Amino acid sequence: MATDWLGSIVSINCGDSLGVYQGRVSAVDQVSQTISLTRPFHNGVKCLVPEVTFRAGDITELKILEIPGPGDNQHFGDLHQTELGPSGVGCQVGINQNGTGKLVKKPASSSSAPQNIPKRTDVKSQDAAVSPQQQQCSKSYVDRHMESLSQSKSFRRRHNSWSSSSRHPNQATPKKSGVKNGQMKNKDDECFGDDIEEIPDTDFDFEGNLALFDKAAVFEEIDTYERRSGTRSRGIPNERPTRYRHDENILESEPIVYRRITVPHNVSKEFCTDSGLVVPSVSYELHKKLLSVAEKHGLTLERRLEMTGVCASQMALTLLGGPNRLNPKNVHQRPTVALLCGPHVKGAQGISCGRHLANHDVQVILFLPNFVKMLESITNELSLFSKTQGQQVSSLKDLPTSPVDLVINCLDCPENIFLRDQPWYKAAVAWANQNRAPVLSIDPPVHEVEQGIDAKWSLALGLPLPLGEHAGRIYLCDIGIPQQVFQEVGINYHSPFGCKFVIPLHSA
Repeated sequence: MATDWLGSIVSINCGDSLGVYQGRVSAVDQVSQTISLTRPFHNGVKCLVPEVTFRAGDITELKILEIPGPGDNQHFGDLHQTELGPSGVGCQVGINQNGTGKLVKKPASSSSAPQNIPKRTDVKSQDAAVSPQQQQCSKSYVDRHMESLSQSKSFRRRHNSWSSSSRHPNQATPKKSGVKNGQMKNKDDECFGDDIEEIPDTDFDFEGNLALFDKAAVFEEIDTYERRSGTRSRGIPNERPTRYRHDENILESEPIVYRRITVPHNVSKEFCTDSGLVVPSVSYELHKKLLSVAEKHGLTLERRLEMTGVCASQMALTLLGGPNRLNPKNVHQRPTVALLCGPHVKGAQGISCGRHLANHDVQVILFLPNFVKMLESITNELSLFSKTQGQQVSSLKDLPTSPVDLVINCLDCPENIFLRDQPWYKAAVAWANQNRAPVLSIDPPVHEVEQGIDAKWSLALGLPLPLGEHAGRIYLCDIGIPQQVFQEVGINYHSPFGCKFVIPLHSA
C-alpha cells in the first residue's frame, strides 16, 4: 500500500517551527513511520540536500499535489520552476494520535474552464496544462505558501538548533539557502551565475569607451529638445539666460542713463563706478571754485575737514583689515599708521583722519614739521588730536624704523609747490620709500612731474581730478556738497554714491 504513493508530489506542513516542505516521495517506511522526499523545497526555496526524511510526529498536515499515472516515467521539472502548477487530484492525510496517517481523498471542485498558470522563465521549465482539479490544489497551496514565507525568517534562526530526536538518524540535515525567496535566487543566478572561465582577463578600456561618447551630439540633442518643447523661458538655446541679483528689477521701466554728470569744459579723463556710471574728471580750478561756492553756502572748512576725516578713516580701517583685524580678540595686534602731513589744508585733512583712527583703537604716529606760524585749521585739529592716544612727532628720527601697516600721505599741496624742495619733505619721502608700507594719499594734487611717493590708493573729494598712474587706484568720497551747488558752477550732477560714502573708480 505504501509503495503506491512513491513518485507522488506532496506538500508536508511541519508546523511553525519547521515550515512547509514540498517534493517527490522517494521512500515510505511503515516500521519507523518516516517518509522521504527527493529534490525537496523548503518554504518555496530549493534545499541544498538531495533528500529530506520526516518522522510522523513532525508532520502536522500532508497534502498530495500530484499522483503519477501507471507507466509514467517522464522526467518531472523542479517544483519551484513550474510555479506551483502540478497536475493531479488534491488529497489530504490526517495524522492521528498514534502517528499513523489516514488517507482521505477530497473531491475536486468544478471550475468553469481550464486556465493556464504562467511559468517563470527558466531554462529547465516546461509548459504544462493545468486541469480544474489542479487549480484548487494550487490555490490552497499558494495560500499556505505565502503564510509559510512570513515564518521563514524565524525558521532560519532555529534551523540549526533542531533536536536530533526530530529527524531520522539516516536523513540529511537541510541547510539554509541564504536567500529570502525563489525570485531573489533567480536574480542572484542571473547576476552571479556566469562561469568563472567566461570572465575576460583583459582590463576594461576606459579611454576607448569614453571616446565612443559624442558629447557635442548629446548636447545638440538636448538643445533641440528644449527648443521644440519650449523648456527655456528666456534667450535662445545656445545662450545662457540672464541672472538677476536680489536688488535688481526684472522689468525695466525706462532705459538706464549711465552718463548723469556733465561738466562745462572738455574732459581730459573719465572714470566709471562699479555699476557703470560715468564720472568725469574736473580741473583743479573748477574743483577749487566748487569748494569755494559750497563754503559760501554754509559748508565751511571745518565741516569739510570733518567729513573728509570720517571718509578717509573709514577707508583706512577697511584697508587695515576691517572687523577681522579690529576686534577684541586681536588687542595684541593693534595696527600702526604713520601720518605724513604738511603745513596746509591738506595736512589738516590728514590730522582729522588720524584723530578718527586713534578713536578706533589704531596706533597713530603723526609727523608734522615745526613752523613758527600755523594755519588756524591745523591748530584746531592738533588741539583735538592731542586729546587722543596718538603720538605727534616733528623729527623723522622719531618715526618707527620697522614697517608699519599703512602710510597716509598728506604732504603735497598744489598751492605750496616750493615745499617739495625743503629738507624735511625729501627726508619724509625717503622714509616712506624705505618703509615699504602701502601708501594712501588723501586729495592728491595733479603734478606734471612724478611724485616722490607712489601711492597704492588715492582718495578724491567730491569729483576726481585727472590723476595719473602714480595715484594708484582712485576712490571717491562724498563730502556733502548739495546738488544745487554743483549746478551753480555749471556742473549737471547726479550722485553716483548710492548707499555708500566711498566708492571705487575705474578708468573708462
